[in-house]
Amino acid sequence: MKIIDDKIEVITELWNKLYSDNYKLEILLDFLKSKKDSFTYTPKDKFWYKKGLVYSTYVDLFAGDFDKMKEKLDYLSNLGVTILWLLPILQSPMKDQGFDISDFYKVRDELGGNESFFEFINLAHEKGIKILFDVAINHTSDEHPWFQEAKKSKDSKYRDYYIWSDTDKKYSQARLLFKGMVNSNWTYNPERNDYYFHRFYEIQPDLNYKNPDVLIEMIKVFTFWKEHGVDGFRMDAAPFLWKEEGTNCENLIQTHWILKIFRAALDYLKEGTALIAEANQPPKDVVAYFGNSDECQVAYHFPVMPKIFLAIAEGNPNYVIDTLSERVTPPIPEDCRWFVFLRCHDELTLEFVDPEERAKMLKYYLLDERWNFREGEGIAGRLYNQMGKDYKKVLLAYSILFSLDGTPINYYGDEIGMENDEEFYKKMTEKIGYKDSRFFNRGPFDEEKRKEALNNANSDSYKIFHGIKKMLDLKKENEDLFSEKPIYENIDGVFKVTRKKANKSIVIYNNLTVESKSLDNITLQRHEYVWKIS
Repeated sequence: MKIIDDKIEVITELWNKLYSDNYKLEILLDFLKSKKDSFTYTPKDKFWYKKGLVYSTYVDLFAGDFDKMKEKLDYLSNLGVTILWLLPILQSPMKDQGFDISDFYKVRDELGGNESFFEFINLAHEKGIKILFDVAINHTSDEHPWFQEAKKSKDSKYRDYYIWSDTDKKYSQARLLFKGMVNSNWTYNPERNDYYFHRFYEIQPDLNYKNPDVLIEMIKVFTFWKEHGVDGFRMDAAPFLWKEEGTNCENLIQTHWILKIFRAALDYLKEGTALIAEANQPPKDVVAYFGNSDECQVAYHFPVMPKIFLAIAEGNPNYVIDTLSERVTPPIPEDCRWFVFLRCHDELTLEFVDPEERAKMLKYYLLDERWNFREGEGIAGRLYNQMGKDYKKVLLAYSILFSLDGTPINYYGDEIGMENDEEFYKKMTEKIGYKDSRFFNRGPFDEEKRKEALNNANSDSYKIFHGIKKMLDLKKENEDLFSEKPIYENIDGVFKVTRKKANKSIVIYNNLTVESKSLDNITLQRHEYVWKIS
């Protein structure tokens, strides 16, 4: 009972810092108490997010719908996937790949709806695969019924679910996140002759967490999906929840209080549900989202992604080693975990590299001007394209990724050498009216390359897929070693990573240079990697 009571105390204390409405607090607590005994599923290992491989994909682009996704589970399991991150699946007009949600309780009909999804979750769990999905907690679609009502009348019960102003001057220090695609964080509402606030596209009005009803609604959303077996939630745009005049409206303490309430509420109901912070910020800011093991269990390590690319381009492991040093990446609580990755549904972000490094990255990897994202702050495109269609460099990048301390993510199709999708980019550009270069790396899963990956030993797809699979098999067989902290070294351009436990060790050698290298009685050819277990 003490743990349960402690969670209620945490919620109450944080609530009172945010709001003065005790009546609404009682509504929230009564709701949580009413749901306490309604959970039949919980992960056996509540730290499931600390091991294995995350596979990130769109259901429609990967398989079509959840019935067809069921047929893909064996493929994923064979690769070594233990966690499936489903990019947005909730009801949406699909003007921003589903991050514009119009119903938080409904899986899109074209994906098979809720019942098909529930069946899929059960089957995935039987195969040992955890399920996490995206919930955009910062905003909704402008087609959400809440916003449709709110924009019509100042007397609407949903009016204060959003942020309104008579001018477009408020929160002037909030930066433009989609620079080059939107020119203001405010959009005019002709129905009431006022403006609404948004941090992304104008089709995505920001929610107003100064209204306690919004926080309660979001906890109800999490609870609904938790009841149906979802293991974790990737909370899109987490740093922007709370807005305060005179600030940049990012990483504010109130945002952390909200996330702590989410965590306490879910843990009160039943432990084992992971919260993943989507915070594209420097690590020293991101670590705050772990709290004292009382906020998010997982966060993405965005800054190491471009450093892996830089390290390969210049044959210098120090880019990675320095980024992972405590000077840049502070220690995190024992129960928490970084998710690390090479590519994702977004751009290869250059937002937080210094100007000199950004210039280098654009020189090395902006192989087509159309890949430019946010006026030089990112490079879109598939891993295979960015690595110059060199399968050896692709596998080297994966070996580096799997060497790092963190749970790795594979973006769908990268494991078979999928390429940029010109047709999909043109189609989506015409549909939404923005030249969003990220659509190059968001095309339909390439079934022909999958067949090559499984059957044609001479193809790059086969070499990449089986190279990744072999590394993942070794990781699984040596899970005890990979739970140990790694020692990173740069030995003449070789990124050497050592893990030891008792009398056992694993050493991974990644030759980042274009020359052959010899060390520890091992000879490495250009861009070659070797995993040595002893």
